[in-house]
Amino acid sequence: MDYSNIKVLVVEDDEDINRLLCRILTDEGITTVSAFSGSEASLRLSLEEYQLVLIDLMLPGIPGETLIAKIREQFTIPIIVISAKSALEDKVMLLRLGADDYITKPFEKEEVLARVEAQLRRLHYVHTSNNSEEIMQVRELIMNKDRHEVTLAGQLLTLTNFEFDILALLLSRSDKIFSKSEIYSNIWQGTYLGDDNTINVHISNLRAKIASLTEEEYIRTIWGIGFKIG
Repeated sequence: MDYSNIKVLVVEDDEDINRLLCRILTDEGITTVSAFSGSEASLRLSLEEYQLVLIDLMLPGIPGETLIAKIREQFTIPIIVISAKSALEDKVMLLRLGADDYITKPFEKEEVLARVEAQLRRLHYVHTSNNSEEIMQVRELIMNKDRHEVTLAGQLLTLTNFEFDILALLLSRSDKIFSKSEIYSNIWQGTYLGDDNTINVHISNLRAKIASLTEEEYIRTIWGIGFKIG
């Protein structure tokens, strides 16, 4: 994949770790910009366009969690959290807040590259998709893929990139039950290892947003198989 037009914002207050992350990415031909506080990151995001954000949580100025929420209010840019917090509840909370992936410190170069590349592949897929003007609908749930817009009963649903992509996959075959493995390979373009809670979190978020607008069930769990729209 050509990374010549990719720019990543690395938000980490530890200069050594920031420098290391930048070197890992620049060695692959990715342009990086460093920010050492949440406030500096917020300013840089307002001035320049980035294709990905790597973000620590313990930041001076604006804390990482607050910055993630702030970014999600304005951008659909992929966000990868890099943090020493390893508890499952921390990861789930951050995914629900709007992060797209999570790397635990200490990290290995190979893992950082693999997760960054997965996000950039998905971004590339979205940009090169040939589904222009495609509209999919189940009852009062309508998706316009060209506009990257979803409405339910005439009201706009605000979704993250992954929530949108999962919903688009389910809508693409409303008659089909998608297994977690199928969802993971389609959305994250990788091999599903069977122990990743990411899909459950994004499905839960989708259901919560739908439930805020209607009492009708749209995403069903088919126990032992997967998920189905309908």
